[in-house]
Amino acid sequence: MEQKTKVNAEDGKQELFITREFDLPLELLFTAYTEPEIVEQWMGTKVLQLESRKYGSYQFETSDPKGNKYRFSGVAHEFIPNKKIVRTFEMEGTPFGLQLEFYEFEAVTNSTSKLLMHVIYESVEKRDAVIKQGMVRGIDLAHNRIEKILQEQL
Repeated sequence: MEQKTKVNAEDGKQELFITREFDLPLELLFTAYTEPEIVEQWMGTKVLQLESRKYGSYQFETSDPKGNKYRFSGVAHEFIPNKKIVRTFEMEGTPFGLQLEFYEFEAVTNSTSKLLMHVIYESVEKRDAVIKQGMVRGIDLAHNRIEKILQEQL
């Protein structure tokens, strides 16, 4: 099955670009990143904090199949409803380091939308390690869950 989420990671660069079109209206797609109850559903994590505003912080907690808990957190540096979120992201207890994420949301039609993500890592090596961990497949699966969960709300 072809992945709907496209990831472009050029060799030797510490960034990557992610693009996905959704069969969801723009406003509904945006809620997938701003409403704690929805975030918990598609990410499979517990939302400890989610301040959907400029300089708002967030903290999520997840666990692996062995029961080990991991927290990840960051701060929104730009927040424009239904348009853009710029935030930092860091997963505690991992070697992946801090990353900077740019999310841009666009309406394609009244019932479809597009998400453009630009993610910058501390180094090429850290970006490549995240990719090696299965990030490309994981982001596609997560986006599939967003679409499925939110289509039920239409």
